[in-house]
Amino acid sequence: MALITLTTDFGTVDPWVGIMKGVIAERAPGVPVIDITHGIPPQDVLAGALVLRHAVPYFPSGAVHVAVVDPGVGTSRRALCVVTDRALLVGPDNGLLSLAADARRVVELTEERFFLSPRSATFHGRDVFAPVAAALATGTDPGALGRTVSDMERLSVPAPASRPEGLRGQVIYVDRFGNLTTNITDDALAAFPRSHLSITIAGARLCGVAVSYGAVSRGQAVAVVNSWGLLEIAVRDGSASAVLGARVGDPVTVGRSE
Repeated sequence: MALITLTTDFGTVDPWVGIMKGVIAERAPGVPVIDITHGIPPQDVLAGALVLRHAVPYFPSGAVHVAVVDPGVGTSRRALCVVTDRALLVGPDNGLLSLAADARRVVELTEERFFLSPRSATFHGRDVFAPVAAALATGTDPGALGRTVSDMERLSVPAPASRPEGLRGQVIYVDRFGNLTTNITDDALAAFPRSHLSITIAGARLCGVAVSYGAVSRGQAVAVVNSWGLLEIAVRDGSASAVLGARVGDPVTVGRSE
């Protein structure tokens, strides 16, 4: 049996996620639904795209992944089903699906018989994406949902820039612990000896990359390579975002320490 996952910026206070699950339960009874997260910051499409990219590989092949971070709902932005080698991605065409999509096929969702009617201009999660996911999970071929298109909106994660002092990257994601994920990969760090590596962020300077958060004392800042394979700045038992006053887009410099 297929399964469906949900990734949204809806939060858990309002009824929107529960309503989507109700639509799925009505149209695909018995199909498991797994919440990846509903804590994406409101309208933060890049954060949603990053979460989806790093979550999809850990689900069974053939899973249907619904993602809704959709500030353009009700506008002319398209709705898509993206077919990859191991998954079906459903959501708005605003770049949200693009980081997870090594696409074999992109279908614009136009067949209204698969939608709820009447269709709200403010809640396509309920009226478009949930019923389409239910259809896919119960065996509908993606080609029945609309026409195949040759393009989709794409996001890109900014690449670190080479500087005389080393690498200049930036914070690209902040989790609920206040940990600061950067765009500097573990492979990029290999150019610097770990014992003589300096990291500068928000006026703070850290020396070296630790194996774990517990390598430092409580309240101390620490650099680690996180589960996404990216350099992360944390504060043990605290929030690096709050302590350092850092946020998405802030610069991070990596170089050799003296």
